[in-house]
Amino acid sequence: MLELKSVNQFYGESHTLWDLDLTVKQGDCALLMGRNGVGKTTLLDCVMGHNKIKDGEIRFMGEDISRLSVEKRPYIGIGYVPQGRQIFPLMTVEENLLIGLPVLPRGKRKIPDYIFDLFPVLKEMMSRRGGDLSGGQQQQLAIARALVVDPKLLILDEPTEGIQPNIVQQIADIILKLNQELDLTVLLVEQKLPFARKVGDSFTLLDRGRNVATGAMDALDDQLVKQYLTV
Repeated sequence: MLELKSVNQFYGESHTLWDLDLTVKQGDCALLMGRNGVGKTTLLDCVMGHNKIKDGEIRFMGEDISRLSVEKRPYIGIGYVPQGRQIFPLMTVEENLLIGLPVLPRGKRKIPDYIFDLFPVLKEMMSRRGGDLSGGQQQQLAIARALVVDPKLLILDEPTEGIQPNIVQQIADIILKLNQELDLTVLLVEQKLPFARKVGDSFTLLDRGRNVATGAMDALDDQLVKQYLTV
């Protein structure tokens, strides 16, 4: 579904991604992992078009999207939950959810009912401002906002960061339901190893902007964890 081939990216003179390859298969929940500062968010920003790549190729559903504008990427079926959530704090929950609907055909511009099945707390808070929600509720809103555009691929950047443990468990259950029951492909950056093992089918490890290991989640052994994840 998503494929990066020999991608190189720079910030000024700093070479951040080095000949990077990544494949996310349709129906997979793929984990992108590594210590802080190794290029995980940079890679996601390249997929979303926020960062331009110097060379290489990014393909989605068989089409080259390397030069596609940021604004066009939700239209082709990519939903994105950025690190830090980035909801609109002065807008209501409902307004945050409605903001993505213009991506859809006119006849489908409504919030899907299943959103409130997944996130019942949001239905109770539709008129509350996003900035007044707790961190966990804001994360649920950010995920729901990405789902409103009916994506084929959902990308999440550290969705458990700064979230209380009970909400972390809820987010894990939601990701599993989206992936296994609703057949949504997921690409997920995550630091918490137990969470990653619970939801993930496959992993890719980054180190200094390079893909250093990839495989099925059960192949993420203690040696790889010690070498590339332990701080």
